[in-house]
Amino acid sequence: MARALMFQGTGSSVGKSVLVAGLARSLTRQGLRVRPFKPQNMSNNAAVTVDGGEIGRAQALQARACGVAPSVDMNPVLLKPQSETGAQLVVCGQVRGAFRARDYQAIKRELMPDVLGAFHRLAEEADIVLVEGAGSASEVNLRADDIANMGFAQAADVDVVLVGDIDRGGVIASLVGTKAVLNKMDAERIKGFVVNRMRGDSTLFASGMKAIAAFTGWSPLGLVPYLDRVRELPAEDAADLRSDGGHGGGVRVVVPHMPLIANFDDLDPLSAELGVDLMIAEPGKPLPLCDLVILPGSKGTISDLAFFRKEGWDIDLAAHVRRGGRILGICGGYQMLGCMIADPKGIEGVLQEAPGLGLLDVCTELTAEKHLVETSGVLVPENVAVHGYEIHMGRTRGRDCDRPFARLDGIPDGARSVDGRVWGTYLHGVMQSGMARAALLGRIGMVTGPLSDHEERVEAALNAWADHLEKHIDMQALVALARPVSRG
Repeated sequence: MARALMFQGTGSSVGKSVLVAGLARSLTRQGLRVRPFKPQNMSNNAAVTVDGGEIGRAQALQARACGVAPSVDMNPVLLKPQSETGAQLVVCGQVRGAFRARDYQAIKRELMPDVLGAFHRLAEEADIVLVEGAGSASEVNLRADDIANMGFAQAADVDVVLVGDIDRGGVIASLVGTKAVLNKMDAERIKGFVVNRMRGDSTLFASGMKAIAAFTGWSPLGLVPYLDRVRELPAEDAADLRSDGGHGGGVRVVVPHMPLIANFDDLDPLSAELGVDLMIAEPGKPLPLCDLVILPGSKGTISDLAFFRKEGWDIDLAAHVRRGGRILGICGGYQMLGCMIADPKGIEGVLQEAPGLGLLDVCTELTAEKHLVETSGVLVPENVAVHGYEIHMGRTRGRDCDRPFARLDGIPDGARSVDGRVWGTYLHGVMQSGMARAALLGRIGMVTGPLSDHEERVEAALNAWADHLEKHIDMQALVALARPVSRG
């Protein structure tokens, strides 16, 4: 019979996602069939699954840590923000509609059967299911009809390990305070705690671990020191985007940070590459001088395009082109580079049409049908192998499509400008392949030897992280907390 254990946090971004990934890799190496599960996720960083849907990118990483393909059951409810108050709702991998935050609160109780169904299907193929909560366990204002944290734990009869982040400060208060605000039944679900991201001498917090245990009655399962290699794993939150600090020499790549940036792990291979200085251009600042500007994916292409113009980045981009700089647009970024974006059905909101940046002779019409597929092919004109996935709503056509960026499964993808300096593609993950990355960097003058595939770096980082957790978490005590899965 499968067992399950849930990991909730004292707040968002305390490291739950990567903690579950590392634990999944450790337990998988011990011979267990491990499956990750997150009832509800909110992220514009999504992954395509083998069963034709989409889930949060963090759950795809966790599936990788388990050595299995990602499936929609691993993240049955995905919210993809489209504005400050609304999001696209994806249920079991498929778009269910768009909802404002208040309206979603009113319907989420209806999603519990989908959540529990996915959880039990995963349990049928697992020895242990590692469940990740969302946000903070102490959000008692959202407890009614909750499907993400304690509401799920109670419905599925799963016990909880609470994770706190000492790097933020106040970790004793946040852990103890969580117990104080929870109702008695929910507080009793928590059986142990982990303190994450300790910097410096760990022995200095030994008394802190004892104090938390004394105040709460929970088992102290581990004090995990900060590990820099975790930065090599894909981030889930756009708040984690940062310039890489530069590797000295080489080429400079600039990425404007737009509000609804999506699938930004496209940038990870460049951030890790020696000889590439990746800079994130933050709002309020001009685009710096560089060799290549990348316009990344967006969950609200028309909205982000308006933001881009408001920042004056369209003027900076035009100057970049005049200086002979290159531009790569990926997915939503590709759509922005065209002459026009039309949204006749209001897919992204009330704005029906917007002029693009006019750097590619193409036009886009947004459509209700979402294209979700893993694909592979070759870059054009280098004829270098490339692979990745597409996840977009819209069709792009125009004369520059006669010069495709790539051929994917034999079909032309994307476009290149007449002068060859501006490229657009719907292919996410285009930089993952070392050969493809070398070819694209070669276009901007960077001469490299053979480059490794980025997947190899991620695998090495996962193993190093699992090794680290095995040293600092009582794995035997943690696994002992997992309860048999019951269908109630």
